[in-house]
Amino acid sequence: MKAIVRSKPWKGKNPPEKILVMRFQALGDTIITLPYLQSIKQQYPEVTLHLFTRKEVDPIPQSILLFDKIISLGGKRNARLQFFLALLKLPLFWSSRYDAVLDLQNHRFSRIIRKLVWTKAWVEFDRESPISAGERTRKTIEALWRWRISMSTHFKFKSATGMDTLLYKNGYIPGSDLVVLNPAGYCSSRNWPLSSYVEFARLWLKGKPNTQFVLLLLQTHLEKSLYIQRELGDRCINLTGLANQVEAFKIIQMSKFVLSEDSGLMHMAWVQGIPTLALFSSSRKDWSAPQGEWSYCFDSSDLECGACGLEECKFQDNRCLTRYTPGFVLDKALQLTSPSV
Repeated sequence: MKAIVRSKPWKGKNPPEKILVMRFQALGDTIITLPYLQSIKQQYPEVTLHLFTRKEVDPIPQSILLFDKIISLGGKRNARLQFFLALLKLPLFWSSRYDAVLDLQNHRFSRIIRKLVWTKAWVEFDRESPISAGERTRKTIEALWRWRISMSTHFKFKSATGMDTLLYKNGYIPGSDLVVLNPAGYCSSRNWPLSSYVEFARLWLKGKPNTQFVLLLLQTHLEKSLYIQRELGDRCINLTGLANQVEAFKIIQMSKFVLSEDSGLMHMAWVQGIPTLALFSSSRKDWSAPQGEWSYCFDSSDLECGACGLEECKFQDNRCLTRYTPGFVLDKALQLTSPSV
């Protein structure tokens, strides 16, 4: 499937020297762009990248060695307030004299800002093609110039994150391998049973007893985390509500494997090259599945009701996920984590 990218490509012999990248919305949407933008910097370190994003999702971009400047936008999810605050930044954009704009958002607000910045070249993210967001991001970037973009998955941090202290304080056993469990689908139709996570962990421990399972859930999922913690005892490190975005990102970088429902944390895993197994149900795999040989997605596209988008299963049994037994999921997880991958 070919991506549909509107663009005015850069015509120079060399790449544009200064680029404004725009990406807003949810944390996962911003995280997806990072391995592709990092590929630019590794191939062309002389290129200056400025990121324009929402303040709520800027901690990870702020913490890694990638962007030359990050311009953060307040207003939370209030579109009118965001737009007003963005207009106040126009003098900064004009004084920066960008050569090109990578609009990796492509909504009404970003298109207006792109036009007002007034650059020689620009591209707009493909919002419609039924291919993954990662692939659409790559194709959008490549449409700007003669880029050949891959996924660069190893990120370096500007400073220590404090996650070692956080792990030890909450029960880390020195020498243990870390596996992240993430039952964080935002609605009931996207949830694998908690009992299945527990059984998966117990089966994993039979072959890999030197493992602890990490929970990096938001406070809203505290009840889920306490159930898993009770069942797994000292094999569980419960950091629910305790780890910030940067600490979670770094802990995932240390992990051997991530089992996750469709969420921002799932994207944190595959963009760092961590073996990632995603459990999709009502989500669209073609748009949101993790990328790379180290990732796999169990989804519902083979079912008549697949990728329904409903927040509650119309059959009340989440059959698109419950059909996957812990043993079946474990077999795929072990394939992803084998040395041959």
